[in-house]
Amino acid sequence: MDSNVLPKGLSLPALFLNVNAFDENCQMIANKSNGKTVRIATKSIRSIPVLQRILDSSPVFKGLLCYSPDEAVYLAEAGFDDIMIGYPCWNEQALTKISKLNAQGYQITCMVDSEEQVEYLHRINEKVAGLFYLCMDIDMSTKFGSLHFGVRRSPINSEREAVRLARKIKSYPDLKLHGVMGYEAQIAGVTDRLPTSRIKNQVVSFLKERSIHEIHTRRKKIVQALAEEGIELSIVNGGGTGSMDSTAMDESVTEIAAGSGFYSPLLFDYYRDFRYKPALFYALPVVRKPAPNIYTCTSGGFIASGPHGKDKMPQPVYPPGGKLQPFEGAGEVQTPIYYENVSLNIGDPIIFRAAKAGEICERFQEIVCVENKRIVERYSTYRGDGQCFL
Repeated sequence: MDSNVLPKGLSLPALFLNVNAFDENCQMIANKSNGKTVRIATKSIRSIPVLQRILDSSPVFKGLLCYSPDEAVYLAEAGFDDIMIGYPCWNEQALTKISKLNAQGYQITCMVDSEEQVEYLHRINEKVAGLFYLCMDIDMSTKFGSLHFGVRRSPINSEREAVRLARKIKSYPDLKLHGVMGYEAQIAGVTDRLPTSRIKNQVVSFLKERSIHEIHTRRKKIVQALAEEGIELSIVNGGGTGSMDSTAMDESVTEIAAGSGFYSPLLFDYYRDFRYKPALFYALPVVRKPAPNIYTCTSGGFIASGPHGKDKMPQPVYPPGGKLQPFEGAGEVQTPIYYENVSLNIGDPIIFRAAKAGEICERFQEIVCVENKRIVERYSTYRGDGQCFL
């Protein structure tokens, strides 16, 4: 793929999807599920038409994992069902809507990991005679001495703590616990093939291998302890795109979350054990030539979230060989690119990949679907739909 894939006359800047690569990624992710269903992580997609395309591509894909309660309401009203919010939230207006929608027959599941959250949801229900479906978030991080390997999420990391919270939920008839989620962030979200970090890569790979058995054992024990309490879980969610291989082997898991792999952003080049096809790109026009071999584009400062570093910056990929300037990087309104042996004209496109999936969709109103140098569809993003979820 090169800059010649862009359809003639495409107005720039533009966010575009290589639909052949995207559809192939959908199939590869479905094939990795090992008989489990795959819940789509919406924060990595942020487009209703793209979500629907994934769901239509295979019966393996079932349900959505949202990042915002307002987003969950929006998707439910757009016709989606089996929606789970992946994080605890404290938004009374949105949660009141969810409580009412559930009482009307919808199924929107909220995440909890503390008694305070449970009591808060119960108080909302009391005001509107509503209903909440709940999923309990359990901690999947691991410790190696003083090293905390993973992210700081749920405080629940033992059977005793899980059972105590489950009993609290059972004490309220308007709350229904029907799921458990354990996200192995240190497996799914940590790169182990960064080209400038050889020693770190080896350490991370070793810690990942040591973690997998421990977290599978912990999750299994918690699920068994809840079963002994008489709680029948319809959902045991685990993993992410980066840990599909190992999570699919966990017998206690019923479904796997996946999102980033559909677009396969730049960070996915730095994982050791898998490859998907880059599918989502953005193109910026050259608007200046301030010096020989330097071409300045409009916009471009789309830095990914997480710890700051070069791996979070977008990168020019077509024409190949482009480099960001070390003292300017990717700028809010302009981005200079250095090329050694490439000659460009003002108006020519430079194509970039973002470091992470989903976040780039906040900067564009539509995703232009391209196949064989033709625009085949235009998909609106959440931003294009006038939505902004926090």
